[in-house]
Order: sequence, then C-alpha cells, then structure tokens
Amino acid sequence: MSIYAEMILDHYQNPRNNSSIKGATSKVDLDNPLCGDKIHMEIREKDGVIEEIGFTGEGCAISIASASMLTEHAKGKTKIELLEISVNDVLGLLNIELTPNRMKCALLSWEGLRKLLI
Repeated sequence: MSIYAEMILDHYQNPRNNSSIKGATSKVDLDNPLCGDKIHMEIREKDGVIEEIGFTGEGCAISIASASMLTEHAKGKTKIELLEISVNDVLGLLNIELTPNRMKCALLSWEGLRKLLI
C-alpha cells in the first residue's frame, strides 16, 4: 500500500474535525447520490477567518478522507484564501488517481466549503 493510500485510510478511520461546531456561523448539507455519501459541514468564522470547521456524516473512504484533509487545511485560513482552492488543490491533498465516479466523492467537501463561504 502506498503512503498516500495509507493516509487516506487513516483519515477515513480517524477523521479530523469530525464534529459539530458550537456557535457555527454557517452550515451546509451535501450528498452524493452516486455512492450514498452524506456530509454536513459547519464553520465558525470571525472577521473573515475560519476559527473552526467541522463535518459529520457518512460515506466512502474517499469522501470522508477528503473532508478530513480539507478541514485540516482550511482551519485558520481566510475566506479569500479558501475560495482560491481549486479542484486540483483538493485532488493534490489526496494524491491518488481517481476514476471519474470517485471524483464526486473527493470533491463533495470542497463543494460544501465553497457553499459555506459564499
């Protein structure tokens, strides 16, 4: 198993920021009907900076790992910095090759983050 596959498995089994946020300023629910992923994301933002970010839900290893990695990456950044995150940036966090069907899984949390920020 590659180091990247091991990282994804670790984030799936031990997701970071897997919780609701007390005093959340924005919330969003997302789902991926292709494989049944469901994610609820929340942020607490102050003066344009993400103080806290969290997610709850269930899904495949790729969607949960992606949400875990993206929330780790997002904490403490400004809304402007986070809106500049591209699809390629998210795929770079995962650093594995994905089939077209798995792309939706990998990008579900990115879609949610964008909705939280706009």
